[in-house]
Formats: sequence, C-alpha cells, structure tokens
Amino acid sequence: MRRRLLLPFALFVLTAGAPYENPKLDGDAFSRPFAGLDGGFLRAFRQGNALFRQAWVIGPSQDQSEITGLGPLYNRLSCIACHVKNGRGPAPDPENGIARAMVVRLGLPGRDAHGGPSPHPTYGGQLNPEGNPGVAGEGRAIVAFDEVETRLPDGEAVSLRRPRLSFRDLAYGPLGDDVRISLRNAPPVFGLGLLEAVPDEEILRYAAGQSRGRPNHVYDMAAGRMALGRFGLKANQPNLRQQIANAFAEDIGISSHLFPEPNCTAAQSECRAAAGREIELSDARLEASLAYMRGLAVPARRDLSDPRVAKGETLFRDIGCAACHRETMTLGEVAYAPWLSGTEIHPYSDLLLHDMGDGLADGREDFEAGPRDWRTPPLWGLGLAGRFGTPADFLHDGRARSVTEAILWHAGEAEDAAQRFRGLTHAEREALLAFLGSL
Repeated sequence: MRRRLLLPFALFVLTAGAPYENPKLDGDAFSRPFAGLDGGFLRAFRQGNALFRQAWVIGPSQDQSEITGLGPLYNRLSCIACHVKNGRGPAPDPENGIARAMVVRLGLPGRDAHGGPSPHPTYGGQLNPEGNPGVAGEGRAIVAFDEVETRLPDGEAVSLRRPRLSFRDLAYGPLGDDVRISLRNAPPVFGLGLLEAVPDEEILRYAAGQSRGRPNHVYDMAAGRMALGRFGLKANQPNLRQQIANAFAEDIGISSHLFPEPNCTAAQSECRAAAGREIELSDARLEASLAYMRGLAVPARRDLSDPRVAKGETLFRDIGCAACHRETMTLGEVAYAPWLSGTEIHPYSDLLLHDMGDGLADGREDFEAGPRDWRTPPLWGLGLAGRFGTPADFLHDGRARSVTEAILWHAGEAEDAAQRFRGLTHAEREALLAFLGSL
C-alpha cells in the first residue's frame, strides 16, 4: 500500500517497507540513514556525509573549513564526484570520452607481497590523471564505444555497446605489452553496512551448496591475514573499513593508518617529493566515513501490487537469475543498530564471484578472481537508477545503458539465464523488467 504526500517544492512517495529501508523516494533516496539510530551514531553519520561530499584540497590551507591532503596523484577531488548521489558513476561523455567517474586498474602478471595483483612498476595499481602542482598526472583514459546489434527471437533488436579504451598524455611512457588493464565504473554505496553484517558462515555455506559461484579470499590489512572478500567489483576487499581507506588512498591520494604510504611508485620522484609526511585521514575521520557507509538505508521497494511485478518475480526465478542474485540473506549482530540483528535482507546478491564469460572479461586478476570473474552486484535500488539525476550506466564498466543490455551481456555461468531471457515473449520480458524496476 502506498500513499502520496505532496509537500511544497517536492513530491515524496512513502512506502511501507523493511526497517533497513528508506521509505521516502526522492532526490535523497540513496542518502538517508536507517530510522532509529542513536544520537552519537547520527553525529558520526553526518560527519561522514560531509567528508563524502566535500572536496579535498592540497595542504596546507588557511581556511579551517577545508580538508587537506589531496594527492600528490588523484582521480577526483571527492567521493561524491564519482558516486553521484551515492549511486553509480556516469559513463564517459561521448563528446570527448574522458573517463571522469571511472578508474583504470593496472597490473602485471604475478602477485604482490599479500597475494593481490602485482602493480605496474611505473604507474602503480591505478592510473590517476590528476597531480598536484609540480606533479604530472599519470595520463588520461579515453573510452569510446563500439555498437553491435543483437536480435531477439521475436524480432526485437537491441543495440549493445562494447568499450574501447585508449590512453593519452601518459607521463612516463607506454604502459607496456604485458600490462593488465581493468576499466571500472563507480558502483552504488548504499546498503553496504547491511552486506557487512552478513556473517561469513552464511556466505560460505551458500557457496558450498551451489554448483557455481565461489568466494574470493583477500588480504585483511588490519588483521594481517587472508579473509573472505565481499566488497569491490571483484570482492577484493574484506571489510568496509578497508574498502573506504583503500578508496581514499587510490582515488584521492589520502593516506591513513591502513594505507600510510603515498600512492607514488619508486619511478615517480616528483610525486614522492610532494607527498605529505603525516597521516591525512585521521582515525576519527575514517570512523565517521565508516559510520556513513554503515548507516545508509536502502530505498524501499515499489509497485508490489502490480501483477506484472509479481509475474516478473516468478520469471526471475524460473529462468535462473536467482541462482546468483540471491534474494534473501540473514544479518548477524548489528552493534550500531541492534534491532536489525537477525533481520532478513533482500540484496539480490550472493557476494560470490562468477565467471561472466569473455565478453565481460577485463584481463586482470585480483587475488583469487580471474579476468572473467565478477562479484554478483546487489540489485536493490536498481529501479531508481536514472531517476532524480542519478546515472543509469550498468555493469562494471558502464557499458550497458539499460537493464536489458546488461542482461544480454551475461555469459559464462549466466549464459543459460541470458538465453532464457532472450527466449521470453515481449510481454514476459516487460514483466521481468517491471519486477527489476520495483527493486
């Protein structure tokens, strides 16, 4: 049951939902906290919200309101610049193709000291296009798209696009023939605290009972050991704290106690000379950022009484989508929101790696994830992508402009489900898309 409330200057849709959902669907649909959080947590949440939105600057600064430590090499000035309104990043502007909300991960064959991907000896683990004064940006990634048309059995034509990556202004010369490259778009950040609260045992137990899908095991910097990976497009981070600190280090050039070294290689002397000597993301700011990520609610579902949605949900299961996009998980203890402990959540993800075929392969390993492997992305909030000024560019590299395109790119372990989708009637496909639009 929905009721509409018209307020001055804004239309909100209120829906009854789960305690972890945000019932108010508007321009802040991805940015509100769970209801019921205590005052201390909410203060940290608001501080983290400010850090997520504020642009970092090169230090020192005379303006006490500014946060300093940017660079020496970086991709963007703030988190929100890529995760637009806490949702996805936009695909590059077709006018110039510059990948502004994306990152390009780099590597070479082999492993680093922790078993992760071996970084490029000159450019490091990520190509950062911007640099502080006196530090050359490493280069720019340019993305063009090649269109290819596919025709469904009922005659409907769908245009798919494949990204074609090139580089310009490389500051230290060519990347080399043996470089491994992965283009990655910014994913949504809401609901991450809920995924963190799913016990390892539940993820591993589900994996053991399936014929496809497997966990990634990655290095936990704080614990100094290998751990189950669950965050990142290849499940390459073990927990939310490390995911956040790693993003600050790689994308904005901000050091922390987890990642204290500047994001400069030994070959980048100007970068190393310009790097700060102090930790730039204090433990207090890291904890505030963690509170923000943990407290973000998930948009409530919509249109549950629509018969097409009910039909589409049945088709979603029947054609095999639910085998990887697992509907229900159960939370363990949630210390900051104890009323959520033991709650069933519906992320539509198993948090496992799946072989998605050559068409989506990126050529780069990441711990136990191979080039064809990607973590099943959660689908909650999917139906609001493209609304309220948020981008709607799907898959790990933003190639899919619609959910239909995203499904048709599925191969490997998802080949059977994609073929069954192709074989649906037009009305059945519309029902399935209506269900996905309700999430």
